[in-house]
Amino acid sequence: MSEICAALHHLFNGLERFTFPFEVSEIPRNGIYILFEAGEQAHGVDRIVRIGTHTGDGQLRSRLEQHFIRENKDRSIFRKNIGRALLSRAGDPFLEQWNWDLTTRKAKETYGYLMDRGKQEEIERQVTAYIQRNFSFVVFEVMGKVQRLNIESRIISTVSWCDACRPSANWLGLHSPKPKIRQSGLWLVNELYKEPLSEGEFAELEDLVYKVGAG
Repeated sequence: MSEICAALHHLFNGLERFTFPFEVSEIPRNGIYILFEAGEQAHGVDRIVRIGTHTGDGQLRSRLEQHFIRENKDRSIFRKNIGRALLSRAGDPFLEQWNWDLTTRKAKETYGYLMDRGKQEEIERQVTAYIQRNFSFVVFEVMGKVQRLNIESRIISTVSWCDACRPSANWLGLHSPKPKIRQSGLWLVNELYKEPLSEGEFAELEDLVYKVGAG
């Protein structure tokens, strides 16, 4: 498992790296993104800390903007988890309100008037600053939804099973109230510890990444 994970890390570390601010037009409309975080290393290169994709057709650019730019935790579980870790590290009781999901009308009617909007905006700004300052990413094109979701799941599982991929002592995720984030060293709670990539599947992935890159 560690060998395939090492190969994954070297494959993705070799792709064009994006940092904020990034040019949206240079990102494919459909595909998978791989996130790296400052200070995190594995296999002698930058450690993968999140793998993600999108379900709707043509939404990769929008998904990355939801993570890096748009200050709405309820549209980005990644942003919500960064905020959770920041609040938990600070021992801030606003964590309870930050956990509320106000995307539905019923939730807004039930909790909306209780939310400290000023505090929420403050934490959103902190989350944005942390993400833009500390995260970089690579992307590769995958057109079909089923294929995207399958590849995403296999990569997540491969990295989560790897004993060599451990967070640094200073990793923010160690302050997460989510045990799966702390234990896996990834900003993820789904698709962990499932079916990893086989050698053959890694070879197919490598071909896909290089074929698209060459095109």
